[in-house]
Amino acid sequence: MDNEQDTSTLHRLAPTQIALGERVPPHLYFIVSAVFHYLGPAFAVLLFARVEPLGVAWLRIASAALIFAVWRKPWRYFMRQGAAARWNIVGLGVVLGCMNICFYLAIDRLPLGTVGAIEFLGPIALALAGTRTQRNVVALAVAVAGVWMLTHVRLAGAPTGFVFAFANCALFMLYIVLGHRAAKDGGGEGIDRLAAAMLVALLVAMPFGLHDAAVALVSPGLLAAGIGIGISSSVIPYVCDQLAMARLPRATFALLLALLPATASVIGIVVLHQIPGTIEMIGIALVIVGVKLHRTSRR
Repeated sequence: MDNEQDTSTLHRLAPTQIALGERVPPHLYFIVSAVFHYLGPAFAVLLFARVEPLGVAWLRIASAALIFAVWRKPWRYFMRQGAAARWNIVGLGVVLGCMNICFYLAIDRLPLGTVGAIEFLGPIALALAGTRTQRNVVALAVAVAGVWMLTHVRLAGAPTGFVFAFANCALFMLYIVLGHRAAKDGGGEGIDRLAAAMLVALLVAMPFGLHDAAVALVSPGLLAAGIGIGISSSVIPYVCDQLAMARLPRATFALLLALLPATASVIGIVVLHQIPGTIEMIGIALVIVGVKLHRTSRR
C-alpha cells in the first residue's frame, strides 16, 4: 500500500511542469539533446591534453551523477521499486558507464566523425527493425546516404580505436532500448530511473577513471571543465532523451539520431571554425530530408 501511495504522490508532483513538458514537441527535446551530444565531446577532446581520456570520462559521469543525486535523490526511488525495475536501472547504469568509457577511448584514437559514423550503425539497425512502411524505408535510406556523405568512414587507423568504436556502437544501441524502457511512464519516472542509473554508472567507471581524474580534482580550472563536460554531455542530453523517448516510438527516435552528424557539423562551424565543403552540405541536406520524410507510427 505504501508503494502505491508513493507512486501516486510522485505522479501528482509538479503537474504544471509536467503539463508544460507535454506541450513541448518531443522533437524539440531531441534537437536540444543532439546539440549537446557533441558539445561535450568537442570540449572533452580539448581537455585530453591535460587529463587522460578515462579521467575525462570519469569526470563526466561523476559530475552528472552528483547533480542527479542532489536534484532527484534517486536512491529513494530505487528502494521503492520491484526487482524487475531495479534490474533495468542497473542494466542502464552499466551500459552508460561502459558506453562512456568506450566512447572516450575511441575518440582518443580516431576522428570524432569516424566514431560518430560507427556509433550510428546501431540506431540504423533499430530504425530498420521498427520500419513498417515503404515511405519509412525510403526515409531511412536517404538519411543513411546523408550520414555516409558526412562522415566518409574509412577502416584505416588504430585497430584498437575501432574495437572501442564498435563496442560503443553496440552499447549505444542498448542505451536506446533500455532508455525507452526507463522512459515508458513519462513524467518524472524516467528521470528518476536515469538518475539512479547514473549512480550505477559512476560505480562502474570508478575503477577505470578515478586515478586518471586525480589531476583534475586538485585543479579548480580542470575540475570546472570536467563538470561542464558532464553537464553538457550527460545531464542535459540524457534528460532531453528521456523526455523525447517517453513520447516517440523507438524506431522514430533511432532514425532521428541521424541528425547527430549534422549537428556535429554545425558545432564544428561555430565552435571549431570547421567550414564543411560541398559534399558535407549535401549530406546535411539529405539527413534533414530523411528525417522530414519519416512518418511516426502510432504507439
